[in-house]
Amino acid sequence: MRRCLSFLALTLMAPGSAQLVAGSSSRHSEKLSRARLAVARASLRLWVCALLVAVGLAVVAVVDRDRVLGLFTHQWVIRPLAIALLGGAVIWPLLLLDAWRIGQAPELTRRSRRWIALLSAVLMVVTFVVPLALGQRVWAAADLLSGVFGSGKHSAAVDGRYNVLLLGGDTGPTRVGTRPDSVNLASIDENTGRTALFSMPRNLQNVPFPAGTPAAQRWPQGYDCGDDCLLNAIYKYGNDNPALFPGTQDPGAEAMMQAVQGITGLKVNYYVIIDLQGFQDLVDAVGGIDVDVVARTPIGGGTSKIHGWIAPGRQHLDGYHALWYARSRETTSDYDRMARQRCVMTAMVNQLDPATVLEHFQTIASASTQVVATDIPARRLPLFLELAQGAKGNEIESVQFVPPLIVPKHPDYSEVRRQVTSTIKALEGDPETVASTPVVTPSATATPATGKGSSEDDAAPSESSRSAAVNVRSVCAAA
Repeated sequence: MRRCLSFLALTLMAPGSAQLVAGSSSRHSEKLSRARLAVARASLRLWVCALLVAVGLAVVAVVDRDRVLGLFTHQWVIRPLAIALLGGAVIWPLLLLDAWRIGQAPELTRRSRRWIALLSAVLMVVTFVVPLALGQRVWAAADLLSGVFGSGKHSAAVDGRYNVLLLGGDTGPTRVGTRPDSVNLASIDENTGRTALFSMPRNLQNVPFPAGTPAAQRWPQGYDCGDDCLLNAIYKYGNDNPALFPGTQDPGAEAMMQAVQGITGLKVNYYVIIDLQGFQDLVDAVGGIDVDVVARTPIGGGTSKIHGWIAPGRQHLDGYHALWYARSRETTSDYDRMARQRCVMTAMVNQLDPATVLEHFQTIASASTQVVATDIPARRLPLFLELAQGAKGNEIESVQFVPPLIVPKHPDYSEVRRQVTSTIKALEGDPETVASTPVVTPSATATPATGKGSSEDDAAPSESSRSAAVNVRSVCAAA
C-alpha cells in the first residue's frame, strides 16, 4: 500500500519520477520498456525546467512585476505555454495511470486495490481538468491579445496622465457607418490610477481640431456645417476622408481623437471602441452588473414600441437590460442617457475583480474580440490593468458637458477646457496652483450662445458654477 501511494504521490508532485524509481528497482524493471522510461525522463526534465522558470519569474517579479507581466503579452510566450498546458492535460493522467499499474502488488487485498484505483481515478481527473482549463484560458488570452490589442503604437503619459478615449459605437443593419453615440475621455494618473471622466454629448457642434492638423486646415472655424456636422458624425467623416488623418489604420478613430483633443485641450493617447450591439454579450460574460436605477426606464421606443420597463431601485441587470438602460432615451433626453452610461461604466469598473475575470475569462475574451477595438498595444496591457485596479480604490470625478454648463449648438470651448483643468487639479489635490496639464490649442473656438430658448440645446450655460465635477460613485451608488 505504501509503495502504491508513493508512486502516485511522486507522479503528482513530479510527473515521470515514479517510472524512474520503478525502473531502477529490480522488482519492477521488467515492467517498464525503454519507451516508457524515455517518456518519464522527458516529462521529469520538462517539469523541473518549468519549476525553475516559475521560481525565476517569481524572483524577478519581486523587483519588476511589470516586466514579468509584459512577457505574457507576447504570442511567442503564451501560445507555447497554452500548448504545454494542453499537452500536460494528456500526459500527466497517463503517467498516473502507469504509476497505478506499476504500483500494483500481488499481496494487496481486493479492498486496497479498489481504494487505490479510486484515488488514481480522482487524481487523473484533476490532472486532466486543471491543465486543460488553464490551457484553454491561456489560448483564449492569446486570441484576445491578437484580436484586440494588435497595435504597435507607443504613446507616453503627458505630465503624469494617460488620456484614453472611450467610444460606444452604434452599428446596425439600419445605420450607415459607425456613429459613436457615447463619447467619454478618461484621464488617468499614471501612478495612482485616479481617474477623471469627461462626457461629451453626441450633438456637440462646431468641434475644433488641433491647430496644424490637416483637419484644422480643412475646417478652420471648426466642424461647422450645421446639424449634419455633429460630434458623432466625425467618426464616419474620418473614414470617408482618410487623407485628412494619415498614418493610422482607423481614420475614424483618429478623427475622434483629434476632435476630443480640440474640445478638451488634452492630448489623447489611445482609444477604445465598444460596439453597443455586442455590449450585452460582454455584460453577460461577467454575469451581469448591479446598478441603482434612479427612474423607470423604458425598453424600446423611437422607431419601435415600448415593450418593457426597467424598474427603479437596486437591480441586477443582464446584458440585454444593461444595454437598454445605457441606450434608452424615450421619455428622457440624450443627457439623461449619458448619465446612465456613466453609471454602467462605473459599475463595470467596480465589479470586474480578478476572480470574476478569471472565472469567466474565456467568455469575456470571446465577447471582447467581437465588440472591442483599441489601439492600446498588448505590451502596455499590464500597465493599464494596474491603473484599472488603482481606479477601483479611488474616487472617479466626472464632468458632463451638457446644459446648463454648455450649449451643444453653440459651445464655449474655453469653458470646457477650464472645467477640464480645474477637475484634474482638484483630483490631484492641488486646487490652488495652475494645473500643469498641457493644453493643445485648437484651430478655432466657438463663442457661447447669446440667444434665448427653452429647449435643452438652447439652454443658457451656468455662469455661477465654479466646477461641474461630481463623484461618479456618489451619484450612481454602484457596488
